[in-house]
Amino acid sequence: MTPISADSLTEALHWRYATKKFDPSRKIPAATWAALEQSLVLAPSSYGLQPWKFVVVEAPAVKEKLSAAAHGQRQPADCSHFVVFCGRKGLDAGDVDRYVHRIAEVRGVPAEGLKHFGDLMKGSAEHARKAGTLDAWVSHQVYIALGMFMTSAALLGVDACPMEGIQAPKFDEILGLSALGYGALCACAAGYRAADDKNGKMPKVRFQAQDVILRA
Repeated sequence: MTPISADSLTEALHWRYATKKFDPSRKIPAATWAALEQSLVLAPSSYGLQPWKFVVVEAPAVKEKLSAAAHGQRQPADCSHFVVFCGRKGLDAGDVDRYVHRIAEVRGVPAEGLKHFGDLMKGSAEHARKAGTLDAWVSHQVYIALGMFMTSAALLGVDACPMEGIQAPKFDEILGLSALGYGALCACAAGYRAADDKNGKMPKVRFQAQDVILRA
């Protein structure tokens, strides 16, 4: 791997912003979108469990429905690709077993040899379930993937807008998520900014590094 320069990274991060108005005539090229999908596939998660699904929406009719279920915001309808980030509901031992078998398949090792690791994950999930924090833990993992997607988009020159202002139950209904055992948590519109999006011309407002970064 050839690392990008520090300047290239900071330039991309300064360039990105939460795009409020997309140019509906511009579509993300297939090769670029394939790389962005890989950023989702390769996103890290606790234990590597990947308790998520990512629904990529391109159909105009579905995007319009999701726009209405996002309080009328136009980003879902006007962007090139709209991604709904979904978390696993009630993650259980079956989900852990599925992951353990995937490890065995990819690494060419016996699944039986991974029993201790599987039991560790199951115990952790059960502890979180009893504490009432399991779904919250899953949501934390999904937000890691959202951050990875947004950073990858910026590095590829693709605009994005993360969205929590959605009516999750309506998203679940429109996309049939409940039947799959998943629920919408947030979304991200991706595409290219409209020339007249005033937000793109506003200076980025951040606290100084010394105000947010502590050293020990």
